[in-house]
Amino acid sequence: MAAEQRKLLEQLMGAGASSRHAQLSLTDPKVCRSYLVGTCPHDLFTNTKQDLGPCPKVHSEPMKSEYESKDAAERAKLGFEYDYMRDMQKYIDECNRRIDAAQRRLEKTPDEIRQTNDLLKQIGDLTHSINTGLLEVSILGESASVSLAVTEHHKIRVAKAAKEEKERELKSLSDTSGPSGHQKLQ
Repeated sequence: MAAEQRKLLEQLMGAGASSRHAQLSLTDPKVCRSYLVGTCPHDLFTNTKQDLGPCPKVHSEPMKSEYESKDAAERAKLGFEYDYMRDMQKYIDECNRRIDAAQRRLEKTPDEIRQTNDLLKQIGDLTHSINTGLLEVSILGESASVSLAVTEHHKIRVAKAAKEEKERELKSLSDTSGPSGHQKLQ
């Protein structure tokens, strides 16, 4: 809280008003090297889930100007660019880790995969029995066994109804599982 008030005071009064910053040098560990080189990761994505909060180190515009005024050889000797790239890579890795964790939460569970495979197998078996029954009905119709053909046709209608029910179950399972299903449930 005090650090935030100090920053606000510095912004209002100007960088010269704070005597603490005047005592610091570029190599002081209290100075934010990422800020000197480019952008501090703490300043990125404020008010989002990725917000890191306020930076505990000093962000001083005069120090940034002093750093930028140095020639490339002096800046390379200080190694701030390396530190900046390392810090940014850590931040990127952390973001990627959070994304991977979220993706794993959205994937189908082994139980959902097993249920889907069972339903697909049952639907395939019913389709096969329906096709076999239709072939049998046509053969029975050609051989003038009408009563047997009617009985077999009734079995086919029952199998079609069962297949439609299994297809509805599969659609329901796929709607409530995986990435889209989890979002709908939330």
